[in-house]
Parts: sequence; structure tokens; C-alpha cells
Amino acid sequence: MADASENRHQRQVVALAAGGTGGHLFPAQALAEELVRRGHACVLFSDERAAKYVKDMPGVELVITPAATITPRQPWRVPGQVWRIWRGMAMARREMRARGVKAAVGFGGYPSLPPLLAAWREKLPIMTHDAGVAIGKANRLLARLAARMFVSFPKVTGLAAQYLGKTVHTGNPVRAAVLAVAGAPYEPPERADAPFRLLITGGSQGAHFFAEALPAALAELPGALRRRLEVVFQCREEDMAVVREKLAGLELAKLELASFFDDLPSRMADAHLVICRAGASTIAELMVIGRPAILIPYPHLADDEQGQNAKAFAHGGAGWVLRQHEATPERLGGLITELAHKPEMLMAAHEAALAQARADAARRMADEVERVLAATQVVDEAGKSVRKTGETE
Repeated sequence: MADASENRHQRQVVALAAGGTGGHLFPAQALAEELVRRGHACVLFSDERAAKYVKDMPGVELVITPAATITPRQPWRVPGQVWRIWRGMAMARREMRARGVKAAVGFGGYPSLPPLLAAWREKLPIMTHDAGVAIGKANRLLARLAARMFVSFPKVTGLAAQYLGKTVHTGNPVRAAVLAVAGAPYEPPERADAPFRLLITGGSQGAHFFAEALPAALAELPGALRRRLEVVFQCREEDMAVVREKLAGLELAKLELASFFDDLPSRMADAHLVICRAGASTIAELMVIGRPAILIPYPHLADDEQGQNAKAFAHGGAGWVLRQHEATPERLGGLITELAHKPEMLMAAHEAALAQARADAARRMADEVERVLAATQVVDEAGKSVRKTGETE
């Protein structure tokens, strides 16, 4: 059987299917970067939200595909939702045929379902990836059809036992911008007057809470610590004026406030401590870069997805978890103060984060994709040979 190394020299077109948020698209981007580097081509199927990400994916074509979430509790909406999924599947089949797609990899989110069903209907091998501990709904639905199920953590939840044999622990692929600062040197401040660099980012899930809670927590810090604090704060545009006003009187050593930092990985590498949600991509970046974090999981997701991610990260010693209802100004401020004065705790967390990292996740996944492509090619060639023999006879 042809192996992956042989297949690398043959250009193949791979479809990627993902929801339109960074948590789904960043791993897709990382795999695309690796596959394109190996000479393959990638087509991304997603919704309109993906357009702003594609500019950072050279060599990847975006196909915006109709999709919908099925809402059983609102049965009057279901017929329209099924119609959108069917339309998305029909469209994806046409686009895959036109481009000669040979396999499809889905990264979760409801927009991934129509393209992966389309690939299955085209008799193409499909694979899935879950960034978090909990297997997502779309990927659970596709488990029976998948040739491989890539997972980011060694133990996952929500997957029926008969499908566990399909899982491959690759880790969560991170973008080239993250790999560029992987394992960046880390030196927690030893002197009581040394700058203490803090990165705060609420992500797309519940960032308004951060705009309220973090300024109040920083106000709880001792004045001497606030005067050493260099803060990078990413918050929503609509919260920015209020956050700036709240922080203005705290005498911080430095404040950078923006709704989006396009160099967030390098800012993470510069930080002594990160305060953030517990999305799977954020966790993967913390591991690969090796940064201690206080995690405040978003509390309103099904299956407590971020809570499970945070628990796995902190269980290895890489960070500290505060549930949103626990993250009072007093408690959060007290934890920041403690960590700022205990560099040994920060260094131990840095080392624990790196110990959990899989910086080669994109390579591992691309190797598996190529193995599936190679096996599919062998089957196709065998089928052609049988048909040709039959025609000769």
C-alpha cells in the first residue's frame, strides 16, 4: 500500500469544513498551512463569518455554504433549517466535483455538517477534529461515517464507546503565528519592583463579563503592584470607552486597549500571566507558547465545554480555574496579587503548560490525512483495474 511519504508528492485537493468562529477556523487554518506547504490545495467550506479569516490563509479558497442548526424545541423552524442544510449539501457536492476534492476534514460547528454530508454522498473519506475535551454535536452526528476522528486531548467525553477506536490523539493544531513563538523564553519577575505583564482577553464568548470584572479586580490590587502592571486588554468595541475610564485612575505602568490585536500570539508570549476564557484554541496556544493562565470558563455552553477544557489544562498544573460566579473582584484580585509575588508558581505553571503541548499537531494531522488519501487512491486504482479488466473480457 502506498504510504504518506509517497502521497506527499501528488497534489490532492482537500475540503475543510468549519464553523465561522476562531475556535473552529484556527485549527482548520493550521492544517491548511501544513497541507499547502506539502503541495496540496485546500477549499474551505464555512459561513460568512469566515471571510475575515481567509485573508490569513494563503492558497485556501473559501466557499460560503448555507447551513443551519436544528432546533427541536422550536419545531416550526425545523423545515426551513432542514431545507438550508439540504441546499448547503447540494451546493457543496457541486463545488467539490468541480474542484476534484478527494477528502474532507471537518472542524465542528453547524456550518461543517452540510459539506461533510456532501463529501460522504460523493463517497469521499471524511475526517473530523475536535478542539476541546467534549466532542461537539456535529461531530457526534458524523462519528459513524468518519474514517478518522482527530482529538486534542488524550481523553474525550460525549463519544459513544464504539467510535473511540476511530480517534487519533493529534493535539489541536495552531497557526504559524503561534508556532513562531512556541516555547518562547519565560522569566517571571523576581524583583518586587520589576514590571509585571498581564494579558487579558475575553474572546468571542462573554467578553462583556471581562469588561466588568477585570477593572474591578485590578482596582483591588495593592498600589505598588498596580504601578508595576503592564496590561494588554482585548475587549469588545462597545465596552472600550467604559473599560478605559475605569482603568484610567489605577496608575497602571502601561495600558494597551483594543478590540482586536492581530499579533495576539506574540503578546501572549510577552506576558507573565494571561487571564482568559477556556476556548480550545486559546488552551492550545497557551500550551504551545507555555504561558500560565487564570481561566474563567464561559458558563453557558452545552456540556460545559470550556469548563472541561480548563479542568484538563489546570489539572496538569499549568493554570488556575475560577468559575464565573467565583471570579469576584476580591478573589480574582487576590489571586493576581499572589501570583505576582510568587515567581516560582508562575515558572512551574509555564513548565507544566509546555509539557502538555503538541506543537506538531498540524503535522500529525496532515500525516493522517495523507494516509487516508493514499489508501483511497489505492482503492480507486484497484476499482479502475477491475472495471478495465471487465471491459477487456
